[in-house]
Amino acid sequence: MKWNVKLLVWNAMIAALYAVLTISLEPISYGAVQFRLSEVMTLLAFANPMFVPGLVLGCVIANLFSPLGAIDVFVGSFATFLAIYPMRYCKNVYWASLLPTIANGIIIGIELTVLYQIPIYMSMASVAAGEFVVVSVIGTQLYRIFVQRKWNQSHAS
Repeated sequence: MKWNVKLLVWNAMIAALYAVLTISLEPISYGAVQFRLSEVMTLLAFANPMFVPGLVLGCVIANLFSPLGAIDVFVGSFATFLAIYPMRYCKNVYWASLLPTIANGIIIGIELTVLYQIPIYMSMASVAAGEFVVVSVIGTQLYRIFVQRKWNQSHAS
């Protein structure tokens, strides 16, 4: 797909929505225990790889407000990129949903261990659990509903 104004606007909206969701839900979005509801949007990269820039930009903007400071802008955003870029190679949404769980569980888990002095297994497990619930449980169901709805609407007589 070629970049055009429509795709640029979609990516801007995705970035803005991701950032607003994360920042407005600050108590559960940052810190030693994370349940970042905006991560449900990562499956947009599975739907269309051209949405990767908007998701990463949204994460960068959201992490500018992180209490962890500049390190979270770089580490957190890098983790998001590593989680969503390979989604283009996944064959189904369920496998794609595991990528944020794994990437963020490991990378953000290490970041939280270093910054908060939490045992690594606890930080990795808490981040991975939050990602799994948000992306693999909630996200896949939302994805299925919207994809199924779009398919049903496009095939209605």
